[in-house]
Amino acid sequence: MSGTAGLPAGQYEGPYEAPPPNPHEPTPPGPHEPPPPGPYEPPPPGPYAKTPPAAPTHTVPVLLTGPEPRPERRLHPLTPLRRAWAPVAVILGWAVHDPNGTYRQLSALATGTLVLASLGVILVACVYGVLSWWVTWFAVTESELRIRSGVLFRRTAHIRLDRLQAVDVTRPLLGRLAGVAKLKLDVVGAKSRDELAYLAEAEARVLRAELLARAAGGAVRGPDEAERRVLWRVAPGQLAGSVLLSGGLFGSLCGAAFVSWLLWTASHSLWSIAVTAVPIVGGAATKLFRAYANAYDWTVGESPDGLRLDHGLLETAHETVPPGRVQSVRLVEPLLWRAFGWVRVELHVAGSQNSVLVPVAPYAAGRALVARVLPGTGVPEPVRPPARARWRLAWWWRGQGLAVDGHLFVARQGVLRRTTSLVPHAKVQSVHFTQGPWERALGLASLAVDHGANGTVRARARAADEARTVFHAQAARSRTSRKASPPAQWPRERP
Repeated sequence: MSGTAGLPAGQYEGPYEAPPPNPHEPTPPGPHEPPPPGPYEPPPPGPYAKTPPAAPTHTVPVLLTGPEPRPERRLHPLTPLRRAWAPVAVILGWAVHDPNGTYRQLSALATGTLVLASLGVILVACVYGVLSWWVTWFAVTESELRIRSGVLFRRTAHIRLDRLQAVDVTRPLLGRLAGVAKLKLDVVGAKSRDELAYLAEAEARVLRAELLARAAGGAVRGPDEAERRVLWRVAPGQLAGSVLLSGGLFGSLCGAAFVSWLLWTASHSLWSIAVTAVPIVGGAATKLFRAYANAYDWTVGESPDGLRLDHGLLETAHETVPPGRVQSVRLVEPLLWRAFGWVRVELHVAGSQNSVLVPVAPYAAGRALVARVLPGTGVPEPVRPPARARWRLAWWWRGQGLAVDGHLFVARQGVLRRTTSLVPHAKVQSVHFTQGPWERALGLASLAVDHGANGTVRARARAADEARTVFHAQAARSRTSRKASPPAQWPRERP
């Protein structure tokens, strides 16, 4: 019977005996003794040793995924009707380029051939419109708006939402009848505006609200959450009076009268006078009607996205003044408007084509709207230059003015058409001090500030000491204002 039970430690039973112990080999530890540290063993744990983390008892797989991509969408099914005009426009351009040759070639064709050719053109136009609509897609992601288009040449536009300046909804006359709208996009650095034409009106409003919310870094809202609060609406009678008194009609009438007098003196022909004067007056009337139709029912509202501008008679537009992007504001007062106390408020917005805040308003209402756009509590009144400036600017010196407060640099110029420019200190890019020989002799100097919309505001014929003081203080004001300026997001509540 063989086994190891009951044998002393280190004793073995069997045909093979254990080898003799090696004097250079350490004695193995007993069953309850810790191993002594050898030359290559780690030292025993000291008071500063860290306890290793416990091994996990189970493993959980983690799948790292980005935001779920949004599906691409097509434009409205009526879009092919708009795209179908491209082949027709090419043919019309060829016909207008050589009308005589076009007439000769068409006259040589039989009636049946003309009918078949017309049907072929219509068929090609319809096929092109459908194909262009079929290959046009757009999708909104977390960071960009992607537009794919092109029949022969594929084009993919990646519009970064953080570079988006404004999103405007435009409804042409025929589009209003069909219930569709056009979405126009202003992007920083882009020479032209990208657009999505056409979308259903409800879809255009929802997409506009989503793009503006993502561009501002806020939560996506529905179109009902960005309802405006009306600040000012231009009355139709006031708008008509401002258009008639803008000077364009009087200039056209004076030009037509002068040309008619010259023709009567030279030919004594009423027909020549009518042929010449009627187009001049008709062109002026058309221009005035377009100005009236574009500014009809002009409404300025306030919403979480900024100031909302809604206007248009035949073609309605819904625009947004982007918060934090306004570089300067101008108050324009034509000579004939001053008797009624009217003013036009214009904007300079970086990278945007929006230029009018309100086409006409009383002066007090215009200043109140400016206070909604620019920092501060009001618009300081510019001060005229010293009387000796008349030797530099003749009678124009009375139209000059300058005012500087803690928020704005204000300069006024013009006699017949008075313009007051307001630039926030935070938007000033550079300031210039100029003094020519004539100004140096009179103790005068001029100032100019550049802002971010590639514009310059000048204050001319100021006292040299005043101009020098403003020049040295403007850099400090700009730095302080830029640090203290709030983020470019419109406040949710305004008093």
